[in-house]
Amino acid sequence: MFKKTLHRQLYLSYLLITLLALGAIGGYTVSALHNFYYEQTSDDLESRARLIQYQASRYFASANIPELKRLAETLGQPGAQRVTLILPDGTVAGDSEENPARMDNHSGRPEVKEALTGETGSSVRTSSTLNANLMYVALPVDLNGQLLGVVRLSVPLTLIDETLKAMLWKIVLAGFLIALAATPVSLYISRRISQPLSEMKDNAEQFASGQLDSRIRVEGPDDVLRLAEALNSMAAQLDERIRTVTAQRNEQEAILSSMVEGVIAVDSNQNILSLNRAAAKLLDVSSGFASGQPVAMVVRNTQLQEFVKKALASVETVEQDIVFNRGENEQVLHMIGTALRDVNQAPIGAVIVLNDVTRLKRLENMRRDFVANVSHELKTPITSIKGFVETLLNGALDSPADSKRFLGIVASQADRLNAIIEDLLVLSRLEQDAERVEIVMEKSRLKPVLEMAIQACASKASKKTVHVDLNCPESIMARINPQLFEQAVINLVDNAIKYSLPSTQVRVEAVADQKGIVVAVTDEGRGIEKEHFPRLFERFYRVDSDRSREMGGTGLGLAIVKHIAQVHGGSVSVDSSVGKGSAFRIHLPFQVED
Repeated sequence: MFKKTLHRQLYLSYLLITLLALGAIGGYTVSALHNFYYEQTSDDLESRARLIQYQASRYFASANIPELKRLAETLGQPGAQRVTLILPDGTVAGDSEENPARMDNHSGRPEVKEALTGETGSSVRTSSTLNANLMYVALPVDLNGQLLGVVRLSVPLTLIDETLKAMLWKIVLAGFLIALAATPVSLYISRRISQPLSEMKDNAEQFASGQLDSRIRVEGPDDVLRLAEALNSMAAQLDERIRTVTAQRNEQEAILSSMVEGVIAVDSNQNILSLNRAAAKLLDVSSGFASGQPVAMVVRNTQLQEFVKKALASVETVEQDIVFNRGENEQVLHMIGTALRDVNQAPIGAVIVLNDVTRLKRLENMRRDFVANVSHELKTPITSIKGFVETLLNGALDSPADSKRFLGIVASQADRLNAIIEDLLVLSRLEQDAERVEIVMEKSRLKPVLEMAIQACASKASKKTVHVDLNCPESIMARINPQLFEQAVINLVDNAIKYSLPSTQVRVEAVADQKGIVVAVTDEGRGIEKEHFPRLFERFYRVDSDRSREMGGTGLGLAIVKHIAQVHGGSVSVDSSVGKGSAFRIHLPFQVED
């Protein structure tokens, strides 16, 4: 099937109109010529018949049949004019082409019948006698109102038909030539009209594909030009609106993507419309998979699903903390939900904002634990001091021996309070100086710092017969604050000595590689259960509270180590096996070579 293009339809329409017009003109011309020739022939025959009517009237009056026969034969012209003389009863008296005796009665012939009524008769038909198409004209012959006979003339129409047929072929040939001549004209006119529309169609397809910066440039009628201008105006307006919408969408996506808070948009059927990068990360889902999916399919958490339902149904903003289990850890998300409504206040969806408050919750728990721990740590020596002071006030002062012993205990508990306060002040100074960037770092050899720390703990090690061994290459250098780093190592070595068995060994090692520097303090003590690892470096956290207090610890030593490592841009870690000992490490993130 051919495509019904405008160009082809216009061309075929013009060609069809041309052919129809030529056909109508040709048909009218042939019909007019046919009528003209027939009328001319009829008038000519009538004129000839009137001449013969005058000559034959005396023979009809005398009923002289032989003379009528001779007159018909004399006036007839074979192949051009046939003369037939007929009596009033229809009998043929004479005929120029046939013997009257063999001819039928002609009273029933149309032209004869009309002539017998006194009128001029005419007809065109095929003669049964001559087997040819003839035109007949018959005139009545009368005398004083009395009908004497009929004179009929006929001529063959073969010549007229051949002439009309030749004329028809000439008209057909002329029409064919005119159609051939009209073909290129029709093609040119149809192309002149369809070409601009085809170009506009191509431009419209470019507009549909998003190329709205292109413009239509065509020539043609005013209507086509106005259509092109309208399409150009439409493309410009669409381009501007799409650019505006795209810019607004990009701004919204940039804002949502840069937000720390997660944002989820859901429709009224709880299907996710969109979620930003932060929400996908917090919920541990893929944003590409989540879009268009139900909330229940994306996040397997009944609390979240119930919260979404509550947000969709509530007029006010709703809030809730939801706990997600991430393996061994828990993640706490604070959610704020607001329903979206249309102009008729019908619910169309909701927006859920997620904040990861896991760290805040952990810090809040730590703060509560810290307050409880520091209160407990301070209460013990204060209670002891208060109790012995009351004892002294109640009479123990009178006994010098008891007074001296009680005052020694009070002094010991006061020293314990002072140690706790000093350690708290150290932690406070570390945090404040780190925030203000007031801690001065310098390029130092690491081995002398470690030797000073070991020397500070030598007395305790000697009393407990614990040998402290140092393994640190001379070449290792680091950008540190020597006093603070020494304090961190002292705390680790002091702890190692405290929890080591007599006659055991504590090793202090320093290793440097491309990843950084690691300082490890390893003992051969009783070890620590792994369940305590996550909280070992918290303030006042003790694995064995009673034994730690008996050894004089404040519960802040490892917390101070952790903060000193963080001040140096590093971190701390611990490995321990129960019954085999523990290894505490300080990790520095860089290495300074000599």
